[in-house]
Amino acid sequence: MKKLISVLLALAMVFALAACGQSAAPAAPAANDSQSAAEPAEQAAEPADEGEGVHIGIITGSVSQSEDDRRGAEAFQAMYGEDMVKLAIYPDNFTEELETTIQTIVNMSDDPLMKAIIVNQAVPGTTEAFRQIKERRPDILCIAGESHEDLPEIGSAADLVCNNDFVARGYLIIRTAHELGCDTFVHISFPRHMSYETMSRRVAIMKAACEEFGMSFVLETAPDPTTDVGVAGAQAYILEKVPEWVEKYGTNAAYFCTNDAHTEPLLKQLLEYGGYFIEADLPSPTMGYPGALGIDLTAEAGDYAKILAKVESAIVEKGGAGKFGTWAYSYGYTVSAGLAQHALNVINGESELLDIDDIAKAYEVFSPGAAWNGSNYTNAETGVKADNTFLVYQDTYIMGDPGHYMGSTSVEVPEEYFTIK
Repeated sequence: MKKLISVLLALAMVFALAACGQSAAPAAPAANDSQSAAEPAEQAAEPADEGEGVHIGIITGSVSQSEDDRRGAEAFQAMYGEDMVKLAIYPDNFTEELETTIQTIVNMSDDPLMKAIIVNQAVPGTTEAFRQIKERRPDILCIAGESHEDLPEIGSAADLVCNNDFVARGYLIIRTAHELGCDTFVHISFPRHMSYETMSRRVAIMKAACEEFGMSFVLETAPDPTTDVGVAGAQAYILEKVPEWVEKYGTNAAYFCTNDAHTEPLLKQLLEYGGYFIEADLPSPTMGYPGALGIDLTAEAGDYAKILAKVESAIVEKGGAGKFGTWAYSYGYTVSAGLAQHALNVINGESELLDIDDIAKAYEVFSPGAAWNGSNYTNAETGVKADNTFLVYQDTYIMGDPGHYMGSTSVEVPEEYFTIK
């Protein structure tokens, strides 16, 4: 009997040791120094492929710096829920907090269910953040809206880049002014902006379009609000100069400025002294109009149909019908929400990532009734079109009684304008 008990105890110890050895086995790969850093992230992402859901991340500036961008992100989150849509904000002073900006974007990829990350506006640091994300999680779609970095540079790291169409709009803004009866186009800017490729190319395109339509093209310089003169000084200059410009160029001249701070005083004086304003640099019914018209849009916040109606009514009341335009829906708002919608459509197999019609379809979800168009970005130096970089624009809406769209998105821009520099 004693021998039998001893045998049974020995067998029990053998089984116990075997069980302990099996439970410890899975820990072995963690000690393998040759394992790549990307492998844990790729393994962690597998639940998303098993139908447990996907997450979409949107990074924007703060409400104080980029309110429309942020509101668009919130609108998309409200549509699909906080469980699916994750939001983040990069620093207001992103140029001096580059590392924080990069880390804010990269941190989104820590989520194992994350499948798309959209940054609007894609401020400096976005390219590096996307490169780091792709090293860790190549399965994540990296999408940039309105990049501050050179388009070829961010296009080398992002899956998709969408900026406002500074090429087509350079032609279409002039064409619209011509259709409204304008004989002169006045472009207002300053040296810093004119050093940017997007703005210098647009000026060259506008000048060429004016020649095509038999219009005079004029360059006027105004103070840069980032210099010692500040915003107040720059706006005071515009208030003072517009009456002189109207007297010089007549009431059939259309005006355009490259800086947001200049927009409100320009609109205010044009309504007072005469002239045309086709659309802002980054158009929205909230860009310059509320201050110029002295109207409060607090009650209409986020509802662009109501915002446009209120702005339009005030324009008509001041005698500006048929002379003042905008995009019916905020560009920044639509880009945040529209690019996230496009990403979701691609993930669900309903759209192609690099199809401009599919991008427009997603934008239109958040801008009902307003058409969009665009084309691939063309490098003016090489003439090569970028497969993953698009320039987009919304149809121009001219306010009146009634107002109307100009049909700009159905106009074919002559090919030669895409390589003017």
